[in-house]
Amino acid sequence: MKVTISVLKADIGSIGGHIIPSQALLNEVKNFVRERGKDFIIDFYVSHTGDDIAILCTHERGTNDEKIHKLAWDAFLAGTEVAKSQGLYGAGQDLLKDAFSGNIKGMGPAVAEIEFEERPNEPFVFFAADKTDPGAYNLPFYLGFADPMYCAGLILSPKMSEGFTFRIIDVEYTEKDKIIDLNVPEDLYDIAALLRDNERYVIESIYSRSSGNQAVSISTTRLHNIAGKYTGKDDPIALVRVQGEFPATGEVLAPFQIGHLVAGFMRGSHTGPLMPCKLNTSISYFDGPPVVTGAAFCVNNGKLTEPADVFDHPYWDYVRNKISQKASDIRRQGFSGAAMLPYSELEYGGIVEKLEKLDKKFTYKN
Repeated sequence: MKVTISVLKADIGSIGGHIIPSQALLNEVKNFVRERGKDFIIDFYVSHTGDDIAILCTHERGTNDEKIHKLAWDAFLAGTEVAKSQGLYGAGQDLLKDAFSGNIKGMGPAVAEIEFEERPNEPFVFFAADKTDPGAYNLPFYLGFADPMYCAGLILSPKMSEGFTFRIIDVEYTEKDKIIDLNVPEDLYDIAALLRDNERYVIESIYSRSSGNQAVSISTTRLHNIAGKYTGKDDPIALVRVQGEFPATGEVLAPFQIGHLVAGFMRGSHTGPLMPCKLNTSISYFDGPPVVTGAAFCVNNGKLTEPADVFDHPYWDYVRNKISQKASDIRRQGFSGAAMLPYSELEYGGIVEKLEKLDKKFTYKN
């Protein structure tokens, strides 16, 4: 059976600042999708990561389908009304356009989709991050799909011996999608040269070279490129098919133990370690730290199993403790140097305006 998995995610309101959506807000989105989508979606799962709500659904309509995207858009609008009625913070924050125009991409919400012919068993992981940008996935998926130090399958599995194709997008080019396809292992250094710049070059998708089948889809929306000002961090999502011709689940998860430093944290203007957290985790310390959750499923004829929480294991408690220390260490540096993002990435308008005013006051020394 050919099935499509679509995930659409947005921040449309939160209790007490950027912490967690209300239960009434979550219920509204769930009920809306259940009622309005019953004739054309097969199954769905609604969750939150930090203050963002994600709608994951399966269907047979392919990617970029107007009906699926409008369902999510209308669900987020309905949820926004509940957020407004409760006085939640940031109601409708990620809905950056006034009217739906056929596709939710470029309107604020994050989107990741994969269409494929189901294997006899079809496992995948849905990753959702909050308080960071799409480049947060660059390092873990580079290591999980290209480095045998993390992905043993690259040297142990005949199905993976030909490697993978990385499709990388230049997110600063906004007129149209500007992409490049590079292969591992032969283009490994070129891929590394691009992916080191998390704010500009981002993995959009990954494909098996032996079969051409898609393994990964990542949302690549940059909100400040849509709104022209800071409205919130991009909070990316990713779908990753695992096992068989793709890396095993454990190989995809292994790089997340690094807690690598990413953009985000407070006001989207700082640097902090990405913390793998349990499903439906809230946001706390310094509006962070940047978090990622993982829900693993199997899908059969489009029907989903219950989610398995990939970061709910005692090992990840140990990792979270280490990352907490890492977050505290960099926060001790305050606004100085690498602890805060460079001028080009300071999305919060106040300091940009301040620096522009100060620049006019500079004089030239004789």
